[in-house]
Amino acid sequence: MDSAVTIEKDLPVVVGVDGMPTGLRVVDVAAAEAASRGVPLVVVHAWPGRYGPSHRRRPGVPDRAQGHHLLELAVIRARNAVPDLEVRAELTDESPPEALLAASTRAGLLVVGHRADAGHGWGPTAAYLAHHSACPLMVHRGTTPRRGPVVVAASGVPSVTVGCGFAAAARAGSALVAVHLWDDPESGRGRAAADERLAGAVAPWSSAWSQVPSRRLLIGAVDVPYTVDRAAQRARLVVAGMGHKGWVVEVLYHTGAAGSGRTACPVLLVPPAWPRRRALPRTTEEADAPQRERVGHRG
Repeated sequence: MDSAVTIEKDLPVVVGVDGMPTGLRVVDVAAAEAASRGVPLVVVHAWPGRYGPSHRRRPGVPDRAQGHHLLELAVIRARNAVPDLEVRAELTDESPPEALLAASTRAGLLVVGHRADAGHGWGPTAAYLAHHSACPLMVHRGTTPRRGPVVVAASGVPSVTVGCGFAAAARAGSALVAVHLWDDPESGRGRAAADERLAGAVAPWSSAWSQVPSRRLLIGAVDVPYTVDRAAQRARLVVAGMGHKGWVVEVLYHTGAAGSGRTACPVLLVPPAWPRRRALPRTTEEADAPQRERVGHRG
């Protein structure tokens, strides 16, 4: 069985920051993730971000020096959170989605925050990356609980999504709950088969991560919104497959949105092709990215 954890150890955690007042909170989450994996942290800021080239010299629009200043603040914040962490920073001329999508091709984890002013959902950048990121994507949605289980949306077959959930639970020292959609709960038919499928999906990873307590939960379609909302409020992390035509991603997108007035735990979305088969650069320095300016070094 391929190990996503092996690849995570070889590649940095990348975090995207913007100029929003709460934008640097996501750095704390990313720094903790990088420290738990023993890898460097790369902080990426897209300048001028949402401002197009024709707006660069208009009053009130951030100039390039402000972009560098934001990155310096982010690097300081990361080192305050984890003093011995290796931190690098990149300022890029690409749009935020383009910059972070490119960064995801050389990362073991991409971390972004939802836009607090979006009014619904996560905001355009996080929503785009939720369907296109090349590596697992963690969306910080306002809070980082220290307690609670890792909740994984499991399909009926073994998948790396469940493996990433077990790895996250092991790093956090928490339990895991594997949730599976049961097609016909009202009639009671097929429960044994559904539970057997879920058990088969969990078993290989449960054996590999025997130190992680785990349990299985079957739910019906009518219970999906309630279950996802409850997990968002009580879990440490919710893990799901990226781009899956199932029940989780769209519900997660609208759970814990800014407009609801509530925060929610982070979400980890795992691409179906993860881990990637092709060779990858071990660090961002090995990637050919001439449009990026790098600042920061090991503290």
